[in-house]
Amino acid sequence: MPPPAEESLFLDVRVTPRGGRDALIGWNPETRVLAVRVAAPPVGGAANRAVAELLAATLGLRPRQVELAWGDTSRTKRFRLSGIARGDLETRLAVLPAC
Repeated sequence: MPPPAEESLFLDVRVTPRGGRDALIGWNPETRVLAVRVAAPPVGGAANRAVAELLAATLGLRPRQVELAWGDTSRTKRFRLSGIARGDLETRLAVLPAC
């Protein structure tokens, strides 16, 4: 019997490129959107890569476990996360400042 498929979770992120430094701004539990800023400009996917790396580092995931699923050129993006349980994700987001 094959192992069960790994569940993917989705995380909506509001990105501010050229934000001075890479940082999580806060979590809005009502809209379920994470606000982040990155130093990278929104050129050639640099900001998207910076956000993915920031999410991976913050959530304790490998970079390949964070994938941009939607919003390549939008400030609001959706990332697919694998290798993290919903409860763990909720716990890690809940400690962030509300925004």
